Amino acid sequence: MTEPDGWAGARYVAMGSSFAAGPGIPRRVPDSPRRAGRSTGNYAHLVARRLGLDLVDVTYSGATTGEFVASVKRPAQVAAVTGSTRLVTVTGGGNDVGFAPRILFSSLPGPLRSLPSIRRQLGSFADPARTEERFGQLRENLRQLATQVRERAPRSRLVFVDYLTVLPPDASTPTGRLPAEVADWARGIATRMSRVTQEAAAEAGALFVPAGAASADHHAWSAGPWTNQFQLRFHDGAAYHPKAAGMAAVAGLVTDLLAAAPG
Repeated sequence: MTEPDGWAGARYVAMGSSFAAGPGIPRRVPDSPRRAGRSTGNYAHLVARRLGLDLVDVTYSGATTGEFVASVKRPAQVAAVTGSTRLVTVTGGGNDVGFAPRILFSSLPGPLRSLPSIRRQLGSFADPARTEERFGQLRENLRQLATQVRERAPRSRLVFVDYLTVLPPDASTPTGRLPAEVADWARGIATRMSRVTQEAAAEAGALFVPAGAASADHHAWSAGPWTNQFQLRFHDGAAYHPKAAGMAAVAGLVTDLLAAAPG
């Protein structure tokens, strides 16, 4: 594995949702909010250790890309980017379009799925018109994010990292508690999220890490999974989220891309 030179000591800001934070992967970042689910084993920490970077990890489980660019419950994640920042990584979008929430809620035991709040959210995520609106907003948020990063840190390297594969690409593979029709929906949503993220990176002149394609053979039902199947407790990550092995793989993809990219 080739490692890029000249990064030691540089400021690195990691933005993202739970697929970047790494909830349930040992160990929690000291003094970080429990709800953030930030792990010292997430890919940002692994990249920072490998390259000797000064990491500012603002990833937060449950965050939408809207929270990356604007202050809502917490300061906007992009606010961590300063003029001295040299590297920014971004992983998000699943909460915007209901990817992780729908597959998780659809796998819950019946009594929990029947709760009014859960039923409302499941119905909303399944609505095609709402899905189109959400993807439109996702595109706009990613554009705004890239613009703000460029304004705040013109010399930084911006890297968009898409989601690791969770569902088996072969639709005939049983997915346990997750209904087949929801699994089919999730495959389509994951593919579209990856495409939108790649397009945003290209438009911004940023780098793109195709973590989804790289992990197609390491889905949660594979012999060597990088993500988890459904589980009610944290064990090497959360349900339908990255495992430690998946985070290590993404860290390798990021550092390899940085080493190969000119400039």
